[in-house]
Amino acid sequence: MSDKFAILYSFRRCPYAMRARLGLLFSGMTVELREVVLKNKPPQMLAISPKGTVPVLQLTDGTVIDESRDIMLWALEQKDLHNLLDEAVQVEADALIDQNDNEFKYWLDRYKYADRHPEMTQEEYRQRGEVYLRQLEKQLEKHTYLLGDKVTVADIGIMPFVRQFAHVDREVFYNLPYPNLQRWLQHWLNHPFFLQVMTKFKPWAEGDEVVVFG
Repeated sequence: MSDKFAILYSFRRCPYAMRARLGLLFSGMTVELREVVLKNKPPQMLAISPKGTVPVLQLTDGTVIDESRDIMLWALEQKDLHNLLDEAVQVEADALIDQNDNEFKYWLDRYKYADRHPEMTQEEYRQRGEVYLRQLEKQLEKHTYLLGDKVTVADIGIMPFVRQFAHVDREVFYNLPYPNLQRWLQHWLNHPFFLQVMTKFKPWAEGDEVVVFG
């Protein structure tokens, strides 16, 4: 592995990988990015993280971090240039991300892949997911961002999942009664860091030139 950069195994469209990349950009950290094809995962990644999910970050000392939230937090703990880990709201941020990961993501997956989960209709799955969206809408009635008038780790930790929910059916999403959430999401979709996060890279293979991200 490179002695100069940590290595991030990533997949462009995965919301977990998106938030890891956002954390790295907000921290100002630079990594070697290796884009993964999920149907053909590189053995180098599987050797350090046998569970085979992205993202996976291998530090220059060999340490492996293979949970997106941990990668995001690790990056910001190294350099928090924008004070995303604001101690004044960190408990609230952790609670919102917990709810996203443990509740909202469950309904999001079923909404997106309703044909695989015939126990309920797609509309019913969407309505279950909207319980969380209403909570975010209420937060955004008061502030520009989820926990105030500046970005926190809650925004970058949650936004990729709201984006995925919205993109199941954009017309439906933008006709839902959540104007503040829609505004917030549109802001993020146009944010320079998110545009950088969504840069397309060809799948990595051994011997390729290093792709520097950050």
